[in-house]
Amino acid sequence: MNQSTAVVAVRNVTKRFPGVVANADVSLDFNPGEVHVLLGENGAGKSTLIGMLAGMQQPDEGEILIGGQAVKIASPRHSLELGIGTVFQHVLLVPSLTVIENLMLGGSWWQRLARGAALKRFRELSGLLGVEIDPDAQVGRLSLGEQQQVEIMRALWRGEKVLILDEPTSMLTPQGVRDLGAVMKRLRDKGVALILITHKLVEAYAFGDRISVLRLGRVVGEIAPDRLKAMTEKQVTDTVIQMMFGTVEAHARDAEILTGRGRAAHRDRAVDRSGAARLQVRDVGTEAERGACPLRSVSFDLWPGEVLGIAGVDGNGQKHLAEVLAGQRHASGGKIEIGGIDVTADGVPERRKHGVRYVTDERLGEGTVGAFSVATNLVLKEIGVAPFWKRGISDWNLIHDHARTQIKRNDIRTPSEKIPVGRLSGGNIQKVLLARELNAEASVAVFNKPTYGLDLQNTRLAHDRILASAESGMAIVVISTDLDELLELSDRIAVMYQGHLAGIVENGPDVERKVGMLMTGAQKDAA
Repeated sequence: MNQSTAVVAVRNVTKRFPGVVANADVSLDFNPGEVHVLLGENGAGKSTLIGMLAGMQQPDEGEILIGGQAVKIASPRHSLELGIGTVFQHVLLVPSLTVIENLMLGGSWWQRLARGAALKRFRELSGLLGVEIDPDAQVGRLSLGEQQQVEIMRALWRGEKVLILDEPTSMLTPQGVRDLGAVMKRLRDKGVALILITHKLVEAYAFGDRISVLRLGRVVGEIAPDRLKAMTEKQVTDTVIQMMFGTVEAHARDAEILTGRGRAAHRDRAVDRSGAARLQVRDVGTEAERGACPLRSVSFDLWPGEVLGIAGVDGNGQKHLAEVLAGQRHASGGKIEIGGIDVTADGVPERRKHGVRYVTDERLGEGTVGAFSVATNLVLKEIGVAPFWKRGISDWNLIHDHARTQIKRNDIRTPSEKIPVGRLSGGNIQKVLLARELNAEASVAVFNKPTYGLDLQNTRLAHDRILASAESGMAIVVISTDLDELLELSDRIAVMYQGHLAGIVENGPDVERKVGMLMTGAQKDAA
């Protein structure tokens, strides 16, 4: 490490939370004119480290150096004043305000809002980033890529020393990823130190000058710039996998997930669409409500054994689609049929009788009740129904026997079926949901962001379970903002745009370009 050139450095930093050591003796340098990629599974300590640099947490031990001087970053405002800007995974802009109004937010309360000075700074950053955005455009009307460019401007507003990008490509179109790469290169060439957090190795290889890997809160390895330049993508992949898992013999699917190349592994057989569709959706709409995008005349068919992926920038109606299919949300118009039976007016219990199952993205709260036991959560949607309830009385022996069977069958890691489900890890809560929803009676399953927040192993397990369900003849809808995930799982990919179904394309050659066009609303197509 070269402390003399580092803009920001962390030295022997340790951060503890109750029962967890999030960072253990971490030392890293972040140098000017360099893209430093941080890789590691969920829970490796990346977010905690970034939280300390962003001023949201302070280390328990060790120190943070700015320009070689030890500092205590007391708050997010202090972090910005020190020249450290952070762009988080989800957009934090106010959609009802203009671009320049968003950039002027957070100034000193005793100073007048100087629009002229703000516009001058806006033009400076526009030139630096190589972007063209109308400063008076309403943020809510910009594309996600443009909103992210505004977020980068906001992060650099008070200085151009360090820019932290936390999973910046998770909701971008392929073209948006390329545009972001160009912005990063311009900033790097201007001497900005960039810290890129990603879970995609292909992005680390494409954008990174230096790669550091965290595992269980510790830095377990680094690929320095000279070495990285001399390595092939495969060599980088093998090296990073060994660092992350401690062996080059990691599961092949883990490598596929990391590289984003687990493309449609199950599509060795064609979906039979000669018979009747299992699920038919015709001109379905939902009521608009504040802060959410409603559905607008959505139509599609889904056949047994088929996986239909739903792509799109988050907030384009995906949540409404999942809920209206599950029976949790009333359709304001249109028709939904399961096996030729009209279920449009049916709620969750009636939909379940027709085989509809829903795995929500909100595992705790909507999907499970954290204070209830694992056993209770496994029968949560069958309360009052035989065989677990007889004449309104709970058969706890049968409920606990059922839970123990499901725990063993689904490898749910819990000390007991009586433990509150909220005490389990995210991956194990997801296993509880999958065990409850994907039973023998299921015929249609809807997954909303099925692997969000999961580590690689649990992501692989969830993917395998989805594919196995499709192989058994279940008709499956997978909603995800991760295009690589949809490319791996789906037979066809539909794109949501402003509440409409912009188009459906077969998974195959050139699918990324077609999906990207549909995501921007630039093309309407159906296959």
